[in-house]
Amino acid sequence: MENFKVKDPNLAPKGELLIEWASMHMPVLNKIKERFEREKPLSGLIIGACLHVTKETAVLMETLMAGGATIALCGSNPLSTQDEVAAALAKRGVNVYAWRGETTEEYYWCIEQVTAYKPDITMDDGADLVSTIHAKKPELLSKIKGGTEETTTGVNRLRAMEKNGELKYPIIAVNDAYTKFLFDNRYGTGQSTIDGILRATNILLAGKTFVVCGYGWCGRGLALRAKGMGANVIVTEVNPLRALEAAMDGFRVMPIEKAAEIGDIFVTTTGNINVIRGEHMLKMKNGAILANSGHFNVEINLKDLEKIKKEKRTIKPNLEEYLLQNGRKVYLLAEGRLVNLAAAEGHPSEVMDMSFSNQALCVEYLVKEEKLPPKVYRVPEEIDEAVAKLKLESMGIKIDKLTEEQKRYLESWEMGTI
Repeated sequence: MENFKVKDPNLAPKGELLIEWASMHMPVLNKIKERFEREKPLSGLIIGACLHVTKETAVLMETLMAGGATIALCGSNPLSTQDEVAAALAKRGVNVYAWRGETTEEYYWCIEQVTAYKPDITMDDGADLVSTIHAKKPELLSKIKGGTEETTTGVNRLRAMEKNGELKYPIIAVNDAYTKFLFDNRYGTGQSTIDGILRATNILLAGKTFVVCGYGWCGRGLALRAKGMGANVIVTEVNPLRALEAAMDGFRVMPIEKAAEIGDIFVTTTGNINVIRGEHMLKMKNGAILANSGHFNVEINLKDLEKIKKEKRTIKPNLEEYLLQNGRKVYLLAEGRLVNLAAAEGHPSEVMDMSFSNQALCVEYLVKEEKLPPKVYRVPEEIDEAVAKLKLESMGIKIDKLTEEQKRYLESWEMGTI
């Protein structure tokens, strides 16, 4: 079996530089890598990974290889692979099957190549690898000890599988670690989404009406960053608690039907399907911009957009103009895929340092644990806290410790008002 397929192996030297740059900003993962090199906790393990093939992912792959694992890797989005990084990983011995611009058929072909390695552990970002194994490769299930899931969308899919009794091996929801969602989802998505929008359009955000669909941690981060750049932010939600929080955070909250009439930029961050539909697009201003920062390209209804268009043309990479039947134009970024990865480079290395440190330590945890029942698990608290402590240490930040008296007070009930 060919051990890799990438766009151009000659891009490896450029990829090496990108990986070096990312590694410099990922001190926690490098500490784990140093320990893995000494202890080899993953010796003999085959890890099948379906992740965005970026420079940060490369640092994670190197950490797992340092621990003794063999890696088979494919991309978790057809447009998110950094071809230079994929080439460098192939050169370093990773069995990588990924290139930017895969068709849907090629995307799933790459996943099939990873399953051919018969992994002991899976690592997923969106649950396409796990779902493919369950649906098409059930003979592999008995060998797999467990897996990890990186993103909200994937965790939702896996919880649905668990609820229906269809999940056949344990998965740790890395997304649910505090050191993941409080930083990666909020600060990472907020910054990288705006980075992608600006690279694709070079527009001025100040003074624009910026509509954020969904106020989970990704939406919170995006609204915060858009506000910081001078945009007037509107939030749309279906959850009353999140809508209330957005209102008290100082944002206007309204239905998408109303926001469609006044927004300049629309970004979906819900993890749900058909959030922006044809009826909303037809109400939009001439020149409105549509982008998605949810995992799959289903949040903006692209079929509706195609139905109501009169003409379509590509202005430049990641920027498509749609002339609608009502004579107005709307602009779609990155084909409706993850704008932060398709039009930019994804999250900053500093936040991926924490997310991927959780990934590495959770793989080690799965290897050491006895066979767990097939459920979706939270990241163990000790791993979450260890990552936070290492991150603070790398930033030169020291914190207080509880005194013995304070510990006793927190563990007692006798003392009340004095």
